[in-house]
Amino acid sequence: MSASAALELAAREDLDLVKIAPQAKPPVCKIMDYGKYKFEQAKREKEARKNQHTIDTKEIRLSLNIDTHDFNTKVNNAVKFIKHGDKVKVSIRFRGREMGHSEFGYDLMQRFAEACQEFATVAKPAKLEGRNMLMFLAPKSNK
Repeated sequence: MSASAALELAAREDLDLVKIAPQAKPPVCKIMDYGKYKFEQAKREKEARKNQHTIDTKEIRLSLNIDTHDFNTKVNNAVKFIKHGDKVKVSIRFRGREMGHSEFGYDLMQRFAEACQEFATVAKPAKLEGRNMLMFLAPKSNK
């Protein structure tokens, strides 16, 4: 149908003529209430945003000479974050002469990863960057 006939039909029904596929030959149009369409589209997008979960990165800081109970508390916090669906950044800051014993840091990170292995996988293994040692844990996929 011609564009003028379609416009006339849309005006008669008090609706809008909307191009669905303008790049097609000939262009494809639809007669609809454009305001209602935009409102419903915005409503669907808002609902989709409400239902999506963004993955945050939570940080757990350890010290090289951490005690057993403090270590377990940090592990429990990390597990809570992972169960919520967040990634966890585990860091150790070396002070003074601790820099000479970075192998203790690797051992501590390994213990931490083993304590969380039921719920998380190691996304990035422990790596020494300056005075900090970092490791990233990600939630296990439910496949």
